[in-house]
Amino acid sequence: MKLTRRGASLAIATLTLAGIFAGPAQSAMELKWAHVYETSEPYHNQAVWAAEEIKKRTNGEISISVFPASQLGNENQINEGLGLGTVDIIYTGVAFAGAIHKPIAISNAPFILRDFDHWQAYRDSDLFKEIAGGYDSATGHKVHALTYYGQRHLTANREVTKPEDMKGMKLRVPPAPLFLMFTKSVGANATPIAFAEVYLALQQGTVDGQENPLPTIMAKKFYEVQSHIMLTGHITESLLTIVGGHVMAQLSDEQKTIMDEVLKEAASRATADIRASEGRLADEFRTLGKTVVEIDRKPFIDAAVPLHNDPESGAGWSQEQYDALQAL
Repeated sequence: MKLTRRGASLAIATLTLAGIFAGPAQSAMELKWAHVYETSEPYHNQAVWAAEEIKKRTNGEISISVFPASQLGNENQINEGLGLGTVDIIYTGVAFAGAIHKPIAISNAPFILRDFDHWQAYRDSDLFKEIAGGYDSATGHKVHALTYYGQRHLTANREVTKPEDMKGMKLRVPPAPLFLMFTKSVGANATPIAFAEVYLALQQGTVDGQENPLPTIMAKKFYEVQSHIMLTGHITESLLTIVGGHVMAQLSDEQKTIMDEVLKEAASRATADIRASEGRLADEFRTLGKTVVEIDRKPFIDAAVPLHNDPESGAGWSQEQYDALQAL
């Protein structure tokens, strides 16, 4: 069927108007989420869940790819990448974020948190909101959530029961200054090594021991190259979920709300998983033939507490912030 000249003109006009009202096709915002943890760990599983949930709730407007196991760099590198815009979202330990804004590392001082309930109170507190807001202002990035990483415990190829037993021990610590507070308190020799290189360092005897929560010791298989696990619980560790400022600047208010809600929910889900695994792993390690040592923590606490507000030992918070944390 042939169109008349008038009909053809009307058809073209109709298509033109339809194009104007439809507007240009919107392409999805493609984001990279980087972290250093294994694909078997709750942090990764919940990051994958959050990526899917954000894509669903934004009707495909935001698409997130998760890069685990240091694929996009170690902790320091992904923190730098957030500023460079080479990564968009990261999990990072509070001590690494503390390299930029020192107060945010406060919860990583040894024995500064009494237990999980104290950690939860801090996560939900105005103090944490204030400190996280200080990080946001200092960096332009946005802290969305705090995830429980677990209580850090010592591993070695011999038994340790008191601080004096650690004098001179070559102890692997993460390459962040605040971890030196614990090694200083017990007289160990701190050896900063990137997370991805720890297993080999233990296997080759580059270091005598390391410290991490039980779920991490299992996931990274450190128990294969260490015979003893000492339940020191010296640091109650946390991860921050941070979105780069270059991303936040592109989000609508609705997208920001979705991002915040989902990332907080993912943090809560990972926290519950880690708490559950902490409760059963000591017995699992015993079943694997490891020596799990119950520790009298008081001598370790007595050695660490005097360093809590010592800037030379890594402290970077105010006395008021410290007192507010202890009062929770």
